[in-house]
Amino acid sequence: MYISEQEVRAVLKYEALIPAIRQALIDYSAGRVNQPQRMILRAGNADDLRNGWFAVMPVVAGDVMGVKTVTFYPGNDELGLPTHMAMIELLRRATGEPLALMDGRLITEMRTAAVSAVAFEALSPLHFATAPTSFGTVGSGVQAHAHIEALRHVWPALNDIRISSRNPTNAERLAAKTGARAVSVEEAAGADVVLTATTSPTPVLQGRWLAQNSLVLAVGASGSTLRELDDEAMLSSYVVAEARSPVERESGDVVLSGAKVQAEIGEILAGQNVAKIPREGRVVFKTVGMAIEDLTAARLVWEARGSNSQ
Repeated sequence: MYISEQEVRAVLKYEALIPAIRQALIDYSAGRVNQPQRMILRAGNADDLRNGWFAVMPVVAGDVMGVKTVTFYPGNDELGLPTHMAMIELLRRATGEPLALMDGRLITEMRTAAVSAVAFEALSPLHFATAPTSFGTVGSGVQAHAHIEALRHVWPALNDIRISSRNPTNAERLAAKTGARAVSVEEAAGADVVLTATTSPTPVLQGRWLAQNSLVLAVGASGSTLRELDDEAMLSSYVVAEARSPVERESGDVVLSGAKVQAEIGEILAGQNVAKIPREGRVVFKTVGMAIEDLTAARLVWEARGSNSQ
């Protein structure tokens, strides 16, 4: 069974994806997921930042297995193509039978935003004494749009949305589409909750711009030599990782700043380390993406696709 992106879009909804991702993160931290380190190969298509990469991400969890192959080509923006493209194969664990092959681009987009929504829902009441009222994005691409949509499911009062981008036209376009405001990066960074979702290899978020009690959702610039946050932003924050090992290995924000991961989100979701989340000071939630998240979303798609075809 091949499932196209159009079919994925028709059946994958945040109402089901967010709670499923929440459980997947708990299972990962509890050791119930077999997920080896992803293999990444450079494409060698260019000698500069346009050089793409190809990654293979296998995982076994529950009664299914899966593997995602994903490419990232930063230069695709200039060609009018997605920077990320992916395919996911879903298999039955008991027999090894292939269950479905599906386009993974939208799954990657949505599961990334769903992880941030889960983290926000868990961290916000522990960190903020009163409910946050503003959300700023640094970046105006597909992840910024997806995060606004996903966060609205767990943050119904979200209405002060600030969008900054190196391309003001893109910021204005996304602002018009989502009921937000296009602002300077400094104003976006001054929000209670800040998203960084760029492909920049150098910091785009300066710690001096952040509010003293902000929560930063850092989802872009995956790679040990790339970063979105400067040293001040990282070293002045309590760092929560999507998963310790991948973030400590693959996040330039952590590797290059020397910041320490102090908690894993799955542990917090399970009720561990809850008391350590600071009320005062900043919190950074750093993600690099995991195969278990793709497997979780792919299973939802396969189940929904199967029920819709009956």
